[in-house]
Amino acid sequence: MLKLDPEKAELSPEEVEWFKEATRRCARRIILATTLAGSGHPGGSLSSLSLLLMVYALAKVDPQKPRHPERDRVVVSHGHISPGVYSVLCEYGFFPEEPFLMEFRRAGSAFAGHVEQAVPGVEWNTGNLGQGLSAACGMARAIKLKGLPAKVFCLMGDGEQQKGQVIEARRWAVKFGLNNLCVLIDYNRLQIGGDIYQVMPQDLRAEIEATGWNVIEVNGHDFQALYRALRNFIRGEVPHPERPTAILAHTVMGKGISFMENDAKWHGAPLSSELCKKALSELGFDPEELDRLAEKRKNYPVSFPHQPHEPESVAIDPGEPVLYEPDLKTDCRSAYGKALLSLAEKNNLPGKPPKVLGLTCDLESSVKMTAFKKHSPQAFHESGIQEHHTATVSGALSKEGFLVFFSTFGVFGVDEVYNQLRLNALNHTALKVVCTHLGVDVGEDGPTHQCVDYLGLLLSLKGFDIYLPADPNQTDHIIRFVALQPGNVFVGMGRSKVPVITDEEGQPFFGKAYRFQPGRADWIRRGKDGTFVSYGPMVHRCLTACEILKEKGYEVGLLNIASIRPFPREDLLSAARSGPVVVVEDHLVETGLGALCAKELGLSGISAKIKLKGFESYTTSGKPDELFARAGLDPESLAQEMEALIKA
Repeated sequence: MLKLDPEKAELSPEEVEWFKEATRRCARRIILATTLAGSGHPGGSLSSLSLLLMVYALAKVDPQKPRHPERDRVVVSHGHISPGVYSVLCEYGFFPEEPFLMEFRRAGSAFAGHVEQAVPGVEWNTGNLGQGLSAACGMARAIKLKGLPAKVFCLMGDGEQQKGQVIEARRWAVKFGLNNLCVLIDYNRLQIGGDIYQVMPQDLRAEIEATGWNVIEVNGHDFQALYRALRNFIRGEVPHPERPTAILAHTVMGKGISFMENDAKWHGAPLSSELCKKALSELGFDPEELDRLAEKRKNYPVSFPHQPHEPESVAIDPGEPVLYEPDLKTDCRSAYGKALLSLAEKNNLPGKPPKVLGLTCDLESSVKMTAFKKHSPQAFHESGIQEHHTATVSGALSKEGFLVFFSTFGVFGVDEVYNQLRLNALNHTALKVVCTHLGVDVGEDGPTHQCVDYLGLLLSLKGFDIYLPADPNQTDHIIRFVALQPGNVFVGMGRSKVPVITDEEGQPFFGKAYRFQPGRADWIRRGKDGTFVSYGPMVHRCLTACEILKEKGYEVGLLNIASIRPFPREDLLSAARSGPVVVVEDHLVETGLGALCAKELGLSGISAKIKLKGFESYTTSGKPDELFARAGLDPESLAQEMEALIKA
């Protein structure tokens, strides 16, 4: 294993020779692994090989301590080059060669088709192109906030530069002064569809320079040139040392195998056995090794299991809950803003790196982050109208020992960035997504902004708990609760002001003694004749409906399900056993709480009268109360629905 000192002016002849031999050894592994697996991406792995070898030779990473907190980070954005990455990590001693060759792309193994952080030396699961640079930005920003001297190296393909999120990330990196970030682009000019300029014309150098980066253009197979370019970055010897650096490395698809070079078909196709043996011969290795390994692989047990890397922990003081009295009518988002400020006051202390970070996309005042920003300007990140990047960079930051809140409107924080949240979940981040302006409660903004499908999306997204508070008091409790949770959490709320939910004595139901419990619902009222099941801004409307029914002689309960995931199944079954159930929500009925309740009741085998009340389709602009009334979600209509169900 070769480790380089960037203080040297250039590589020695012996070091150049080592890289050439290492390239030959790694190329063998790439060809063997993909042919043995019968799938994979050998072409780009071979063109990126020299870049990978040089980066890991210079990066401060320790195969014995791959998660050392002061390490450099290496992010591979074009994750399909996993054969190349794993080959190089073998070369540098992160793990033995055999399990990689025997288990590549096998069920249950860490050696997946696209790079995954379960493999030592891999920082971030990638594959969906265009997101790796955003993750690298999060790591580079975390290093800056901690005051560490570490660097972040992000390897990318040239085709993925077509993605809009890449440009978002470039701008963000310049804004936040990430001069500890270096991108290396495998510029082989080929993607699945052929020539990158035929697929989508770009002037890569001009585009990168236009966003304010340093650009170094080199022959990506010239080890001396690569070394000098990376050395200049590490030493800050670039035209603008305060800015990030991009190395545009001209390479050859399928480099080193004569019949593969400059042929786009080898982007994602393995060699046949015959061609694999031919390639091995060209590289100077025994072609019959393929047959021996293929036989061994048949009965080789998976020995390198998939064990994802968990986030770095952070100690948080949640502070004391705030009490909103019944005579105060405010919005849940304002309560969120005050709770966030309280967390900053307790944890972002003078002279120390902040523990609590906040990110938003040009909606600081709407999501009530202004007070947080004033208290902790270093911890606040205004990302502009760049939701895709912000969702990813927030996730990466949350793995680095920070409590991270990403806040925007529901249509932007769920619908627009579903794929980014999905990759965060796969990367086991610890992100707190707090979305405001959910549902038809947005009112006059109209159907483009009325996020009435978020639960359907989130319930398909594994790895996020889902909490929907009913009033400002419960909002405060939930925000302080999630501050102590290690995983991903979604907290959602509407825009409008809502009454404080009270108990039967008129006191705040979610008072200072209240404790939020995931997987448990809140019995706001108990009743023997039926139960409203609801959450969020519909709870106070259901409570009014309960009062209307009480005047008619009915005892109707109200079950607030603020914890959608984990779901309070037993509380729902208890409600169903006591009489009819009307599920009320500011959401499409097909995919929201009602559908979830119907599923749970059906699976339980309990026969119950149930009515689902929500929206049947996207609606129009208008005042929220008017829109709710048109859909039969006003208290009077809800009372009529419950009475009819009781009498049925």
